[in-house]
Amino acid sequence: MKSYDVIIVGGGAAGFFAAINIAELNPNLSIAILERGKTGLQKVKISGGGRCNVTHAEFVPSELVGNYPRGEKELLGPFHQFMTGDTIEWFDKRGVTLKIEDDGRMFPVTNSSQTIIDCFLNEVKKHKVDVLYNHALKSLKQSNEQWLLETTQGDFSANKIMVATGSNPKIWKVLEQLGHTIAQPVPSLFTFDIKDERIKGIPGVVALDVEVKVKGSNLWSEGPLLITHVGMSAPAILKLSAFGAIELAKRDYKFQIEVNFIKQSLDDCLDHLKTLKQDLARKTVLKLAQFELPKRLWQKLVLASNITHDTRWADLNKFQTEQLALQLTKAVFTVDGKSTFKEEFVTAGGIHLKEVNFKSFESKLYENLYFAGEILNVDAVTGGFNFQNAWTGAYIAAKAISK
Repeated sequence: MKSYDVIIVGGGAAGFFAAINIAELNPNLSIAILERGKTGLQKVKISGGGRCNVTHAEFVPSELVGNYPRGEKELLGPFHQFMTGDTIEWFDKRGVTLKIEDDGRMFPVTNSSQTIIDCFLNEVKKHKVDVLYNHALKSLKQSNEQWLLETTQGDFSANKIMVATGSNPKIWKVLEQLGHTIAQPVPSLFTFDIKDERIKGIPGVVALDVEVKVKGSNLWSEGPLLITHVGMSAPAILKLSAFGAIELAKRDYKFQIEVNFIKQSLDDCLDHLKTLKQDLARKTVLKLAQFELPKRLWQKLVLASNITHDTRWADLNKFQTEQLALQLTKAVFTVDGKSTFKEEFVTAGGIHLKEVNFKSFESKLYENLYFAGEILNVDAVTGGFNFQNAWTGAYIAAKAISK
């Protein structure tokens, strides 16, 4: 049986980040990472379309936590210890410069996730951390203040353990056997499947700033909305899917949404349309898109309002005007299913947050058992926030483990 001071289960973002920081803070400790795959850092590799969305340019802890549907309250303290600025500095010190994009997402200036992977691999090599691939954890138990691990490639023991395996049902089972409670995993960050004449044949069209509500609930979000081949996506939808992950799972992903394409009230929109009737009296309604909407979307909404191709603004009757105002501000769409959002698949669920001490990310049930990343019931909206949770948890745990 091979023994280490510290064993980290899971060779992803949180696992590598923790191992490197433990080794730096206490060079006397022997450290191993056990990774079930042939290679590690798979999520790092594919994140942000292969560019790795390292974090998000949000520098106020109380604002940053608003991006976590699960974990908002618990992460406030940790973010005061290690957050975006610390992440930028950490990578910068190791020769990796990050840049901020217009939407706040942060990437390496190289635009390649390989830059982050190479940084981690160089650091673990430099600090003599053993990275053992093809080692899947089968069982974990405590005996005489030692942790005993059974893996597919033999047995190990360690004084301290960190589990950073992401959303892994097999590891959740192992932890359940130790007595930890697991919040039932449900998908988060998904797009909506919608079959509707108003969005048929116009994939790729983006409405830059909309408001979306789930009917019969308090769920709502705002932001850009993208029309896809199968329905709707982009931040307005993805945020809604994250904050509504549990509620929408209960509804079996069948529900109705109300979209306000112009973020105006119905009355304000009607007033605006009356002005347009005078100002553009002789023009056809269909031809000139209004409210800064994409032309193809405008035309679909006009046609859905019982307005013909050649109707002029001056000829709009009261019913047509009201219908158009409703399509612009209160368009109802029926959602019938979900699609995974590219590779950015995130799961809501994991170790119950009441069972973790967020000052150290240590289990409240067992001493010397730590967690970081998505193994916990913490998840975020898209944009680098899930990685920031991984870096923060891994760093704080590393500080505690290295003592």
